[in-house]
Amino acid sequence: MVERFLEYIAVEKRYSPHTLTSYRKDLEDFSTFLLYTEGHENLAQADKKIVRNFMVYLSEEKISKRSINRKLSTLRSFYLFLLKVGEIKISPLENIQSLKFYAEKQIPFSEEEMDQHQSVAGKSENQGLLKELIIETLYQTGIRRAELVNLLHEDVDFGKGEIKVIGKGNKARIIPVSDKLLVQLAEYLQVRKPLEAYKTYFFINAKGKKLNDKFVYSAVNTYLSLVTSKKKKSPHILRHSFATHVLEHGAEISKVKMIMGHTSLASTQVYTSANIEQLKKVFNKAHPRAKKNLDL
Repeated sequence: MVERFLEYIAVEKRYSPHTLTSYRKDLEDFSTFLLYTEGHENLAQADKKIVRNFMVYLSEEKISKRSINRKLSTLRSFYLFLLKVGEIKISPLENIQSLKFYAEKQIPFSEEEMDQHQSVAGKSENQGLLKELIIETLYQTGIRRAELVNLLHEDVDFGKGEIKVIGKGNKARIIPVSDKLLVQLAEYLQVRKPLEAYKTYFFINAKGKKLNDKFVYSAVNTYLSLVTSKKKKSPHILRHSFATHVLEHGAEISKVKMIMGHTSLASTQVYTSANIEQLKKVFNKAHPRAKKNLDL
């Protein structure tokens, strides 16, 4: 049933390969837990008590609450599928709540830090061009790591100055690209090896193969470690920085929502609170009520 479920979410739901891998791993972990605690791997026979025991086990193994909730989300989807196909009558996840936790604040890089990165990157060797370009592409377009890795050569339109990316749910969107980034992308094509992969993926490694997630994360973490002491230096923080900076410079939130590929405006509104101190200063200087309070 696991393979049928994975096929269902791949074909019907159009989930990404990365998501499929995560779902498979979560279900394998639960199957292993069943085997050691119940003596079988029949997921359809699991009940609410077993799921709760699984949560306790994960917690004792020091698995983060965020990761536990992700596994619960996978199990919910799986058992909803089993309900749909008539394999079970009651989901063992019914009435089981996700764990509450306070999400770690995502602190964007400052514009000064990104400018410093360009200065440092400009002094690097030619072999670092790809890593520098990865950072600039993530920061200047706000795309996700998976979207960058899967970007096709044909999806970069130099004539129109835009790229097409395939986001979550296999939905395509068009993102404008600055003239400066277009020049950098063109320069990269001149130095990369003209291997067969040239016809498929835009960004390739030294062997001419598609980049992997680990390479992209390492590039971002390594280069930005030279200009910032912030704890989190990931591709997602670059995406966070992109949204924060364009909103600060007056971009319409509805337009940013489209570029980011968010399904709801609420997801984009998260970035408007990133620089609350600056908003307070603007309020104190501009709002008539604030001015009166300052005069007291």
